[in-house]
Order: sequence, then C-alpha cells, then structure tokens
Amino acid sequence: MDTIIKAIVFLPLIGFLIAGLLGTQIGAKASEYVTSGLMLVALALSWLVFFNVALGEEEMIRVSVLRWIQSGSFDVEWAFRVDTLTAVMFVVVNTVSTLVHIYSIGYMHHDPHRPRFFGYLSLFTFAMLMLVTADNLVQMFFGWEGVGLASYLLIGFWYKKPSANAAAIKAFIVNRVGDFGFALGIFAVFVLFGSVNLETIFAAAQNYLPAEGAGAGEAVLNLFGMQLDKADALTAACLLLFMGAMGKSAQFLLHTWLPDAMEGPTPVSALIHAATMVTAGVFLVARMSPLFELSPAALTVVTVIGAITAFFAATVGLVQNDIKRVIAYSTCSQLGYMFVALGVGAYGAAIFHLFTHAFFKALLFLGAGSVIHAVDGEQDMRHMGGLRPHIPVTYWMMFVGTIALTGVGIPGTLFGTAGFFSKDAIIESTFASHSVVSGFAFVLLVVAALFTSFYSWRLTFMTFHGRPRASADVMHHVHESPQVMLVPLYVLAIGALVAGFLFHDYFFGHHYAEFWQGALFTLPENEVLEEYHHVPLWVKWSPFVAMALGLVTAWYMYIRSPETPKYLAAQHRGLYQFLLNKWYFDELYDFLFVRTAKRLGTFLWKQGDGRVIDGFGPNGVAARVLDVTDRVVRLQTGYLYHYAFAMLIGIAALVTWMMLGSSF
Repeated sequence: MDTIIKAIVFLPLIGFLIAGLLGTQIGAKASEYVTSGLMLVALALSWLVFFNVALGEEEMIRVSVLRWIQSGSFDVEWAFRVDTLTAVMFVVVNTVSTLVHIYSIGYMHHDPHRPRFFGYLSLFTFAMLMLVTADNLVQMFFGWEGVGLASYLLIGFWYKKPSANAAAIKAFIVNRVGDFGFALGIFAVFVLFGSVNLETIFAAAQNYLPAEGAGAGEAVLNLFGMQLDKADALTAACLLLFMGAMGKSAQFLLHTWLPDAMEGPTPVSALIHAATMVTAGVFLVARMSPLFELSPAALTVVTVIGAITAFFAATVGLVQNDIKRVIAYSTCSQLGYMFVALGVGAYGAAIFHLFTHAFFKALLFLGAGSVIHAVDGEQDMRHMGGLRPHIPVTYWMMFVGTIALTGVGIPGTLFGTAGFFSKDAIIESTFASHSVVSGFAFVLLVVAALFTSFYSWRLTFMTFHGRPRASADVMHHVHESPQVMLVPLYVLAIGALVAGFLFHDYFFGHHYAEFWQGALFTLPENEVLEEYHHVPLWVKWSPFVAMALGLVTAWYMYIRSPETPKYLAAQHRGLYQFLLNKWYFDELYDFLFVRTAKRLGTFLWKQGDGRVIDGFGPNGVAARVLDVTDRVVRLQTGYLYHYAFAMLIGIAALVTWMMLGSSF
C-alpha cells in the first residue's frame, strides 16, 4: 500500500516534469497522452485506496518519505498521512483532474502551448495531493502555496491578455492575505503544542484546556501585544487558520479573486472551482476539527462567514451574464454551505457536500466550456439562446448538472440527485445544531437555495431555450463537441446523479463512525447526526420548496414572459446595479487598498526616494560636484593672454611670498 500511495502523489509530478521540460522535444500530442495516462493510473490507484481505507478494514496509513527539517524541538518529516479524509480527497482530486486532462485534449486542440498547459495541470494536481496527504502543518503549507503558484500560472496561461495577467495577480495577492493568517496560525499552534505534527497536536488537544470552572490561567501566547490564556490563544490560532481557509476557499471579504479566475481556459475553471484549490480551506478546517471543537467562538465565526458567503454569492449570481461567472459565484455560494456545516459540527456533511459538489460543478464548468466551444468563444448568455437542438448532448449534461446543483429530490425518500442529499444534510444539520447563530445560518441557507435554483435555471433557459440571439453566422457554425470532450461529461453526470444515494449513509448516515474511523472529530454518540435525523418535517421540505420556487420563477421570467427581467431591472435599477457590480467590493477594495497603496508608493517615490534620498544623497553630491566643476571650467577660456596674465599673477604672488619670508 505504501508504494501505491507514493505513486498516487508522484505520478502527476512526473507528468509535469516530462511535459514541462521535454514538451517541445516530444511534441504536444505526446505531452497530452503522457500526462493524461499518468493521471489515469493515479485515478485507478486512488479508488483502490478509497475502497481499502474508507470502505475497507485498513486504518490510518502513514508513509514516511524522508527527513526534512530538524532544529531543536522543531522536527518535521515529509510523510503521507492517509486516512478516510485523505482517501476521499484522493478520489475527488484525481477523478476531476483526470477528466479535465482528457477534456482539455479536445478543448485546447488549437492552442500552440499545449505542453505547458498540461504540465501546469499536473503540477496543480501534485500540489493538491501534497496538501491533502500532509502529516504536519508545514507540509500542508507547502502544498497550500503550491496550488497558489499553479493557480497563478493557469489563470494567467494566456499571458498576452492583460485581463488574464490582472486576474492571475489578483488571485495571487488576495490569497497571500489569507496565507499570512495561515502562517501565523501555524506559528501559534507550534507555540501552544510544541509541534506541527498532526498526531502530536491532536493527542495534546484532548487535555489542553483547563477543567471547566478552573478560571483563566496564565498567558501562554503574546499575539499583537495581547496576552492570551489557553482558551483565548486556541481561539486565536483557530481564527488565524480559518483566515487562510477564507482566502483559499474564497469566503466573504476574501472572495474577490474567484470570479476573475474565469480568465483562464475553461478546464482550469473546472479544476480550480470543483475539486482542488477552493476546497483546500474546507479540508483544512475539517482536518483541524479537533482544535476547532475546543473553541466555540471560532466555530461561530466559521458559521457566520459561511452563511453570509452562501447568501452573498447567490445574490450576485442572480444577475450575472457571463456563463462562467454565474457558475463561479455558485461555487462561492456552495463553499459557504460547507463552512456552515463545519461551523455547526457537521463535519461529515461538509465533506459529503465537497464530494458531491466536485461532480456536478465540474460537470457544469466543462458543459459551459462545451457551449463556449460551440458558439465560437462567446461567453455572454445574452448572445446565446436556442442552442438545445444544435448541441443536445451538451444540453442534457448541463441539465443533469443543474438538477444536481439545485438539489432536485423528494425529502424523506431515496430519490434525489447528489446535491439533494448533501445540501439538505447541511441545512437540516444547521437547524438542529445548538449554535447561537444556527437560526441565522438556516434562514440564509434556505434563501440561498432559492436563489441557486433561480440563477441555475436562468442559465439553462437563457443558453438553450427561446429564440437564438447570436448572429446567423455563429448559429450556422454551432456544433456538438467531440467525444474526447463529451466522455468526461458522461462520467461526471453519473456521479452527479448517484453519488449522493450511494454514499449518503457513509458520509453522514448510519455507517458514519465505521466510515470515518476518527478522521473527523465526532461528538459523543454522534449528537449532531442524531438530531439531524429528527428535525421537523417543514425543515426537511424547506429546501425543496425553495428549489421549486426558484425553478418556477426562472421559467416565468425567461420563458413565459422574457420582458419581465428588463422591466424589473429598470424599476429597481439601484438594486440591479448593486448586484451586477458584486456589491461593489472591487470598487471598495480599489479605493481602500489599491489607490491608497499607489498614493503611498507615489509619495515615497517622489518625496522620500526622489527628494530626500536622491536629493541629499547621490544626486545631491553629484549636483555639488557639477557646480564646482562648472566654476573651474570657466577659468579655462582658451585665450593666450588670459593664461599669460594668470602666470604673471602667479609670479607676483611667488615673489611677494619670498620677500615676506626673507624679512622674517
């Protein structure tokens, strides 16, 4: 098993090295086949590990690779930690990544830089696998920064487009804000527990806090000048770790990079938004659940941020016109659901939604890529319409993704799509939890479910139904995608339909304890799980009602009465512009940070560097030298009688000096 685990992690790295270093020698086709072939092997091995570890008798496996850092009590070994949580992430990451590799063979067919693209895809996958197999926080940070680098390279892949470069830089910088918090969180955990190794941290966490009623202890952490006792220090460490998760998983306030990441090729969007980078934050909080469970305040913050994100992103998705941006804001919203589940202690439900979301969100993104491929690169849904007869396979694949995202299913039965099982589990767990913000989160999640249904069906109706709004020339050339692009859609569609039904009992059902085997924190007797099964009937039906209302409203506004949206936008222009401009967060951040930084930089450049440093330093000295030399140069006139006169003055001065000297 050790060899299999090493192969899963290192095969994508080998593919990256071959395509990256030898791509120009072996050619684009060979690069595509080598990287995709290695990913297929990694995928097969990932499912083998999943069946052996998550569904089998194997317990947590630790595979040592090499010694890494040793300095005093700081001891970090490069090792792979494979438990049920890692096995689930293996399946998610490698399934989506493999299908994206295969899909890209068709989608990027005409791009001259395919070896570089496929190399970047494999590098991204390797970095994510390093993250999810981390046995310590330093190794996790290595993978964390690796996916940040790879996302920068992939978002800016078409580097000749200024918008792609700007989007890549934006994603990189916003994530550095979150990563700063993550790094401080790692430092805080090391100070508190004396180690960054996960096993050591989790063992120490069980007896870390003083007994209830013991009162505040002595300060154990000095953070930003604050002296924190054990409880407050642990809360601070958890919040700093969550700050890193907010950046990577595009949560409210650190979300602005996510929609701009659409500037990369569509397969990149599917890879980043479905299974890899954006799920890293969810994985981090789930992995560190033994620490978060000791800090109710931190869990409350996680719940509030997740609920606001789910609602905020859903409102923005209502009015977006770019087909990829609608799906991007949907990703942001669904990540909010996952964090709410983490915040209320329903860790299994959070990872369950991460698992199912990977299938239907990758399906939607790759389906959108198939649409864009069919209409000659057009992404604005206002210039689509009437595409269903021309690309029927793509339509039905997008339809499957839509019913999975909106959670179509019948409460209380086993009939439902993947999203139905996982999203409803989160909503019901939120209602059943004892969190002080559970009511607030529950309302926002149900409203977000309504908005999700509306914008998802809006996308379907605007793109595939109604009269064609594209030019006659574009409609004449509309064509179905090749099979190399459609086969990955078939596989994802199967997952989007049956993954919830097949795995519900394992992730958050009757087989919860045997499935997770301690990989996630579990309350005594599965309290959250038990209460989730006994919520009122109206709670179970509320997501279904929200989904149905969203569907009917979208049908009326975009099929029955297409003029209604224009009328509403004109009647409520302020609200429409507010949502269309994404709550003006980009403009606000531009005013507060970007322009302020530019003004400060300009001041330091012109006044500090130019006037003070250069003025009194090199430039000042140079100017004084020039002044002196200018005066000396004036003595050199070139006239003979001037030089003769100077000589006479010199002789007279010499004679005078000699006479005066002899008299004394």
